[in-house]
Amino acid sequence: MKKKTIGVVLAASMAFSMLAGCAGAAAPAAPAPAPAGDAEVTEETEEPAEAPEATGEGQVYYLNFKPEADEAWQGIAKTYTEQTGVPVTIVTAASGTYEETLSAEIIKDEAPTLFQVNGPVGLANWSDYCYDLKGSSIYNELTSDSFALYDGDDVAGIAYVIESYGIITNTELLGKAGYKVEDIKSFADLKKIAEDITARKDELGFAAFTSAGMDPSSDWRFKTHLANLPIYFEYQADKIDTTTEIKGTYLDAYKNIWDLYINNATCDPKDLASKTGDDAENEFADGKAVFYQNGSWEYANLTGKGMTDEQLAMIPIYIGVGDEANQGLCTGTENYWCVNKEASEEDIKATIDFLTWMVTSPEGTKMLADTIGVIPFKSAAETTNLFVLNDRQYTADGKVPVSWNFTTMPSEEWKNGVGSALTAYAAGTGDWDAVVSAFVDGWASEYALK
Repeated sequence: MKKKTIGVVLAASMAFSMLAGCAGAAAPAAPAPAPAGDAEVTEETEEPAEAPEATGEGQVYYLNFKPEADEAWQGIAKTYTEQTGVPVTIVTAASGTYEETLSAEIIKDEAPTLFQVNGPVGLANWSDYCYDLKGSSIYNELTSDSFALYDGDDVAGIAYVIESYGIITNTELLGKAGYKVEDIKSFADLKKIAEDITARKDELGFAAFTSAGMDPSSDWRFKTHLANLPIYFEYQADKIDTTTEIKGTYLDAYKNIWDLYINNATCDPKDLASKTGDDAENEFADGKAVFYQNGSWEYANLTGKGMTDEQLAMIPIYIGVGDEANQGLCTGTENYWCVNKEASEEDIKATIDFLTWMVTSPEGTKMLADTIGVIPFKSAAETTNLFVLNDRQYTADGKVPVSWNFTTMPSEEWKNGVGSALTAYAAGTGDWDAVVSAFVDGWASEYALK
């Protein structure tokens, strides 16, 4: 177990796509509901677990998946250590490096006691290291068994957040362009407004979209999150929830939204290969663009840069498919905590105690709710995250959330292939047929390797 001080951030240089990840504008409502038919966890009473007492034994080493939440994790780890005396080390893999970093760290004597997988596909790589959490104190705090990730009869992982993503909108700039959020109810509406803003870009002083950066710190927004939309609609049409051979039925719609992003942005499409996640975030926070595709996890970053709730809203990603009038935000999870069963008995206990405290204590639940999103636990804190509240309002209004299906994407290699093809297409060095091939042929070939 690592005995260094809390606050270590791993600066690595490889690439990983997130989710990452995970994550209504009105008053408090119940947390996002579990999918219909899911059984509630009944092994525990409704009373929240008490915070663990310091035992003087065991330590926690968490390899954190979310760079944007690093500061919050460092702070909450410090609080926990002050309250219990249990050392907690948070190591945050640099953006785009999680799988590679975990591969390097998990074989060390001082390996992580806590790590993350992104659903069944991710679990396949790490199931041999996952401690069975069934019946544990953290498992018993779940509001529904649907948030447990099973490996046979074992509970290999626990979903820790329900997040939403869409198109974050600067409502103030949108108003200056002569529009309001209520004017955007379809892809056709979004296209009309974005192209009008582009036509008046010099007059207005801002662009329609931030840069759709394809640097590893940003490309996951498009090769994973945006790519979820054509997958979702194909699954809906075919009444399936996974496949080893994607057909690409809605890749024309994927092209249309990608074209809209790259041709109505703050930069030339040829520059996207070097544009970063920070570039896009700063462009949006500095008032250089109206629209910014990202998720509920960005709320703290944007308000930390001075933006207010009055300037912000999240709208659905419309691609011109399905019942757009009743479409909600993309909402789900790919974030599952796993405890390393190779750790010592003391460290396993310390890690489960830490997680239980995270989802039952006022400090832990507030950090998760405000920084990341809705947490699926009995003692969940109410959130102040506007984007989470936007999602609740959409759902309350009868809009149907777009489910997260990118946990069925065959591999990181597949995502990277799609990302490379998107980048080449934007730069003019590749064509859309190469994107289709990476998407469809690459999907089949990667699944064939399993």
